[in-house]
Amino acid sequence: MDNSVTDKRSRSNEIDMLNGPLFKKILLFALPLAASSLLQELFNSVDVAVVGHFVGSEALAAVGSNAPVIGLLINLFMGVSMGACAVISNHIGQQDDRSIRHAIDTVQLVAVISGFFLLILGQVAARPILTWMGTPPEVLDEAVTYLRIYFLGMPFIMAFNFGAAILRSMGDTRRPLYILVMAGVVNTLLNLLFVICFRMGVAGVAVATGIANAVSATLIIRLLRKEKEPFRLHFEKLKIHTGELSRMLRIGVPAGVQGMIFSISNVVVQSSINSYGADAIAGSSAALNFEYYCYFIIQGFNGAAISFIAQNYGAGKMDRVHRIFWICMGSCVAFCAAFNWLFAWQDDFFLNFFSSVLMVHHYGAIRMHIVLALQFIASSYEIAGSSLRGMGKSLTPAVLTVFGTCLLRIVWVYGVSPVWRGYDILMMVYPVSWVLTGLLVLTAYWLTVHKRGVKVRQ
Repeated sequence: MDNSVTDKRSRSNEIDMLNGPLFKKILLFALPLAASSLLQELFNSVDVAVVGHFVGSEALAAVGSNAPVIGLLINLFMGVSMGACAVISNHIGQQDDRSIRHAIDTVQLVAVISGFFLLILGQVAARPILTWMGTPPEVLDEAVTYLRIYFLGMPFIMAFNFGAAILRSMGDTRRPLYILVMAGVVNTLLNLLFVICFRMGVAGVAVATGIANAVSATLIIRLLRKEKEPFRLHFEKLKIHTGELSRMLRIGVPAGVQGMIFSISNVVVQSSINSYGADAIAGSSAALNFEYYCYFIIQGFNGAAISFIAQNYGAGKMDRVHRIFWICMGSCVAFCAAFNWLFAWQDDFFLNFFSSVLMVHHYGAIRMHIVLALQFIASSYEIAGSSLRGMGKSLTPAVLTVFGTCLLRIVWVYGVSPVWRGYDILMMVYPVSWVLTGLLVLTAYWLTVHKRGVKVRQ
């Protein structure tokens, strides 16, 4: 074991997850992480808003209908980055410099390989997937154009997200946030330039997003090149260390597969939404943006649960593990519910950012009142699942989430919706699936902490 990691971290501005009070530190970690994810989503939201106001409802539908597809194709690798964060955090808890260096080398090479794989896959699969989803013919060509251009930037997206995972494992969520602020400004300005001045339409917003992703990737790579050892990025040392890769995949692949199946279920729901026409697609896409904003609060506390629990679990500080779980769960529910209810209460005001068409507002409001208003329930299985992953147990929450959420949504679309028709009945699938999945994963968490000797009363 090597004490140098702890010594270096004590002299840095990074969050010390292993010592002292937890609540403030978890907030300082989770809220910048949530804001970082929010800024990434704002790339797409700005795309949606610009085309909705300056091009039209069909262009809005073309851009918005791609969200489930993008999630489907990148979620596996986002799961692997989650595994990387957990593994590096665990090594920090164990004060093992050598394993940290090997994990960093492995993470960055995986980022490069996965980015180019997704670039190629996106070009080949764009039209078949969008056609299978039942994307209306009047928006199909523009939707394919947007998706293909978007996926040209996948190497940059992977480089940034895997790089950010390295920083998060160290307790640093602020610098990725600063980078995304700069990239977000670039994205917004280029969107307006390409769409309003150059009249490039859907292609323009996709190109703007790609350039913004390139900016964020360049900045985080530059930052990691100057990072202190053992976290510094060395291009000449990039290598797959099979032991580290195996640990990352053991945690990350179940999470990634869960995310992919989760996205498949959302693609199935989207195909049902598509049957209600372009206004329903546009309204659902507009409302979905606010669900993403609130989900990133959950994602921020997910990241905190994984990193804090992985470090403390690795250090053998079992007394802190369950306290971290409760702080993350309570904070996540409170913050998420507050924003859920704010957006649902002022639905008309917020939908106006994306479209002024009456029927678009009609469908958007239905989704916000049924889905968005109850989204905080998802905190139950998300935080419990992330806590299990922090302890190295990833398969169980993945299987339970696939069963409780994904399969139920598919059954609902093909079994319930054809019998009880209506857009509002279709939307009910979300809160019903959250309740079921929450009960399953929370039960698994309680069984695990008792089995592993975590103290549940502090």
